[in-house]
Amino acid sequence: MKRRKQEELIKQLTDRQLVNQVYVTQLLLFSIAIVLAFLMIDSFNEWATIWMWDSSVILRYGVMAGLIVFLIDVVLMATLPEQWYDDGGINVRVFRSISVLEIAVIAALVAIVEELLFRGIIQTSFGYITASLAFAVLHLRYLTKPVLLLSVLMISFYLGWMFEMTQLLWVTIVAHFIIDFMLGVMIRLNIMR
Repeated sequence: MKRRKQEELIKQLTDRQLVNQVYVTQLLLFSIAIVLAFLMIDSFNEWATIWMWDSSVILRYGVMAGLIVFLIDVVLMATLPEQWYDDGGINVRVFRSISVLEIAVIAALVAIVEELLFRGIIQTSFGYITASLAFAVLHLRYLTKPVLLLSVLMISFYLGWMFEMTQLLWVTIVAHFIIDFMLGVMIRLNIMR
């Protein structure tokens, strides 16, 4: 019943209102991240090391991982039944009416905020599994879509593992950005079903 109410509410929103909700959601998550950072980070000097920029590591792990996940998603979307990847049309409505530049802005915002919260704070404080599961829970609308839920879980664990391996937040931010940006552009250009 609650899901049906949510679907009806989403149908009443314009595409621009849905895009604005993305910004509001990210602002809320950023606020939560800032509060949690002050509550959970013992040493901001130590924590700052995860923000270091290492181009070779970012290229090797972040860019490559983002492209690998993107290509796997494209193959799965091309081979699996369309309804298995249907999120209720929300992603199509968000990305179809905005410019490629705004897709890049949204992808960057989402990547920075979500990786800050889930890898930079939750994973450094509670561990890899907790952060990966919490990231999947953030995508509640996928709970009734097994393929989408499994995809988000696998991506979350993959990003968490990359963070464990590199201890560099920019690696997961870049990978997350590439995935969201490339899929958003495909939706915008009507390349996806």
